[in-house]
Amino acid sequence: MGVKEGEWMQREIGTRGKLLNEQGKLNEVGYATSLVLEYSREDIQASKWRIKEWDYYLMMNKSYGAALTIADNGYMGLVSVSILDFKNRRYHTKSHMVPFTFGKLALPKSSKKGDIRYVDEHVELYIFNGKEGRRLRCYMKNFNQEKPFECEFLLTNPPKDSMVIATPFKGKSNAFYYNQKIVGMSAHGYAKTDKLFCTFRQSEAQALLDWGRGVWPYDSTWYWGAAMGKVNDKNFGFNIGYGFGDTSAASENMLFYEGIAHKLEEVRFHIPELEGKVNYLAPWKFTSSDGRFEMIFKPILDRKDHAGGGFIVSDQHQVFGKYSGKVLLDDGTLINIEEVLGFAEKVHNKW
Repeated sequence: MGVKEGEWMQREIGTRGKLLNEQGKLNEVGYATSLVLEYSREDIQASKWRIKEWDYYLMMNKSYGAALTIADNGYMGLVSVSILDFKNRRYHTKSHMVPFTFGKLALPKSSKKGDIRYVDEHVELYIFNGKEGRRLRCYMKNFNQEKPFECEFLLTNPPKDSMVIATPFKGKSNAFYYNQKIVGMSAHGYAKTDKLFCTFRQSEAQALLDWGRGVWPYDSTWYWGAAMGKVNDKNFGFNIGYGFGDTSAASENMLFYEGIAHKLEEVRFHIPELEGKVNYLAPWKFTSSDGRFEMIFKPILDRKDHAGGGFIVSDQHQVFGKYSGKVLLDDGTLINIEEVLGFAEKVHNKW
C-alpha cells in the first residue's frame, strides 16, 4: 500500500491468526491493542543469525528504577541488569553475555503465558507469568565491584490495552518486527545492591514490558520513549517511537488513559545538539503530525552504553527524565501533563 508524504495511515489489525505465512512474511501489517497474531519461531524463513527475541522489564517510582533484560539475538544472548538512582542522578548497568544461543534460551511465544528461567554461575533470572501477576526474581553475582545485585518484583493490574505492532523492513525479505509494549502495570518489590536498597510499593510504582520478536537487518537505529504515572489521579502513560521498521501502515505511538489506548500518528524526537554533537542531557522536544502530543522532556540521567567494535557495535543512550506538555485523547479531551517520569532513547546497533 502506498502512502504519500505527509499522510499517515493507522491500519488496525482486526482479525486473529498466525503472524507469518508459509513464506515467512507477515500476514498482517499494522497495529493492535493486544496480541491478536500468533508468533512462532518455527515459522521464520530467515537465517538464525538474524533472529532477535527479548523481554525487557522496567520498574520505576519517583526515586529509583530497576531494569531487567533477557535477549536471544542468535549468535549472542544476554542477561542485563540496571539500577537507576534518580535522586542522585546515577546508575549502574551490568550485562552478562552468552555466546551462540540461537533460540536455546527458549523465550516464550507469547507475553501472555510462559515462564523464563536462566541460571549459570554468574546470574539467575526467573520470570513467572501466573494468575496473581508477573513475578520477577534476579540475582547477579558480580554486579558492581564484585558485589551482587538482587531483586524481586510482583507486577499486577495490567492495563486493558497495550501497544502491539507488526512491522516489515523495507527491502529486507522476511525481515519483520512483532512488538508489544505493556505500559503502566503496578509494581511491588525491591532491588538491592551493596550500597543501595530500593523499595517499590504498589501504590506508587509502575512497570512496563517491552516484548519483542523479529528478524532484524544488520544496521539499525531506533528512537523509543515511554512514561507512566498518575495525572489528575488517573492512570496515564504513553509509548512513542520509530526506526523499528517500515511504519507507513501504522506507528507505534499510543496514549494510555485509565488503561484505554488512544492512537497517535507520527511523533518526532527533537534531540538537542551543542557544537554539532548530540547533547542528551539538555531538554528534548517532541512534536506530532496530528498535534495531539506536544512535550518537553527534561533529562535526569543518561544511561549510556557503548559496546563492541568492528562487526558488532551497540551505541545506546536511554535518557531518563520528566515529561511536561499536553496530549489529546481520541474524543478531543485535552490533558495537561506535568513532570511525568519516563525515558527517551536513541539506539544504534550493528548486530
